[in-house]
Formats: sequence, structure tokens, C-alpha cells
Amino acid sequence: MSSWLRGQRWWITRVLALPVHLLAFAVVVFFLVAAIPGDPVEALTGGQVTPANYAAIKHSLGLDQGIFSQLLHFLHQMVTFNFGTSIATGRSVSSEFATRLPATVELALLAIIGVIIVSCSCALLMITRPGNPLSRLLRVYARTAGALPDYCLAVGGIFLFYSILHWVPAPDGLYSPALVPPNAITGFPLLDALLDNDGPVFWSEVAHLALPVIVLIVANVPVVLRLLVHQLEVAAVDPATRFRAASGASWLTVIVSMFRRALPTAVTMLGAVFGYLLGGAVIMEDLFGLGGMGQFAIDSVNSDDVVAMRSFLMVVAALSLTVFLLVDITNMILDPRRRPGVRAEGA
Repeated sequence: MSSWLRGQRWWITRVLALPVHLLAFAVVVFFLVAAIPGDPVEALTGGQVTPANYAAIKHSLGLDQGIFSQLLHFLHQMVTFNFGTSIATGRSVSSEFATRLPATVELALLAIIGVIIVSCSCALLMITRPGNPLSRLLRVYARTAGALPDYCLAVGGIFLFYSILHWVPAPDGLYSPALVPPNAITGFPLLDALLDNDGPVFWSEVAHLALPVIVLIVANVPVVLRLLVHQLEVAAVDPATRFRAASGASWLTVIVSMFRRALPTAVTMLGAVFGYLLGGAVIMEDLFGLGGMGQFAIDSVNSDDVVAMRSFLMVVAALSLTVFLLVDITNMILDPRRRPGVRAEGA
């Protein structure tokens, strides 16, 4: 058993490190939110309470305790997955997440799938047809990596495709207000409409999500495309690729081999892009009225709801760190040389 554990430590140690990273981030989040100017009690009451009532409300919220007592209480909540009660709404933060988070994750997943498909398709064209006019245009597009803010693209898209062309529905929700929402089966709106066999709601959601998803794809593809093309160009001149081409391997075999060697670096970048997409999804939800975590986060900031803000940051951090963990493990599966100790043993 001990030899088996030694052979699997390349992923076990990373899984065990995840809670440690979350604990460290929780401490940072607590003090960052505590440093934000503002008084949650004043924001809740509008300052229209007597000193005695003010003190009573502050005590009920646990804000009259010492800073380290509050920190220990917060860490206990995170460990027990109890996100507390929102100061602004009085509702359980966990119930807010249960209804809002799946929609945000669904939007980010749709965008990351689109980024993968578009990036791989464009990279394949640019590598196999470098002199094609479209390939040259795509190279210019790839150089815009990081220079296309999703917020600006979204505003421009709403103005062009809704206000002028009327190709997309009004940015006022996830589906038409005239429709009845489907039964909550999984919590993911699009998937629930599909599973509930509710065609009108499903196609209405598709229409409402089309522009936000396209905006996120257009804004994030250049980052992945630029890196993927560079890695494919390196793989193209690799001796293994030359050997396969010279030995008469099929075009598809050579291309698959190049992509396999280019994937580890691209997968790492996709992990980072997923984090960007989560942030972008929050912005898209606010702009398009989708009602996910974006509106929840904005309402929390506007109302100085420290409980909701801390919980929101922790959930986003947990999602991002989990994605980075999966990316790390995937890379070590794709390329075992990346596993700790492999190079040393082979030296």
C-alpha cells in the first residue's frame, strides 16, 4: 500500500493542498472585506435607529465581537459549509447560492466550451493554411489578446444587435417574462428546461444567452488562440512530427500528434480563462438581467453586506482553485514528465 501511495502522490498531495489554500484565502478575504469602508448596520437601517437599537442590531449580527472572534466564527462557518444569513435580505446565503450559482456556472461553461471549439478550429486553419486571408486576419485577432473588454463588447452588442438590428431579445432576463419557469431539476436553467421538455422556455433561454455567450467567447478566444498557435508551431518542427510525416502517417495522425504535444500549455491557459469567464459571467448577468451571482454580488456591495460578500468571494475562489487543481492533474496525465520526481528519477 505504501508503494502505491508513493506512486500516486503526484495527485494526492495536490488534492490535500486544496483545503489549505482555501483556508489561507478565507483569512485574506475576511480581512479584505473588513477593511472596506462602511457600516453594515447603518446601511441596513439607514441610520434611523436609536443608539440602543443600533447596539442591539450590531450584537445580533455578531459585529460587536473582537476581530479575531469574528474571524474564528467565519472560519467555522466555511468549514461547516454554513454561509450564514445575509444582512441585507435576512435570507440564507446558501439558499441564494443554490438558486443563483448554477446559472452563473452554466453561462461560464457554455462560454469555455465555445472558447475551446473556436480556438482549436481557428488554430487548425492558421497552421494548415498559413497563407489564407482568413488565417492572416485571425493572426491579427489573436494579437488583441487581453485588449477586448467583455463589458465594452457587451454594450456594443446590445446596441447593435438589439437596438438597431433587433436580432436578439431585450436584455431583461433569462427568458421571456410571459413564460413560466421550468421545474428546478438540476438548478441549471438551460438543462432544466431541456429535461423538463419545455421547448418554449428552452429556446427563449437560448435566445437570451446567445449574445452574452458570444461576447465572452470573442473576448477570451485571442488569449488561448495566440498560445495554442505558438505551441502548434513549435510542435510542427518537432522531430517526432517530422518523423511521422516522413514515415507516411496520415494528415490526421500528424495533426492529432501536434495537438497532443501542444495541449498541456493550452489546458493551463484554459484554466486561467475559466477564472476570467466566471468574472465575465458576473458582468454579463448584470448587463443582461440574468439574475445570477452577478446581481447578488452587486447587491451585496451596495448594501455593505459583509456576510454575503465574504461568502461570494469564497465560493468563487473554491470554484477557481478546483478548476486549477483539475487543470494541474490533467496536465500531468497528458504529460507524465510533469509529475513531481519523474525528471529526477529519469536523470
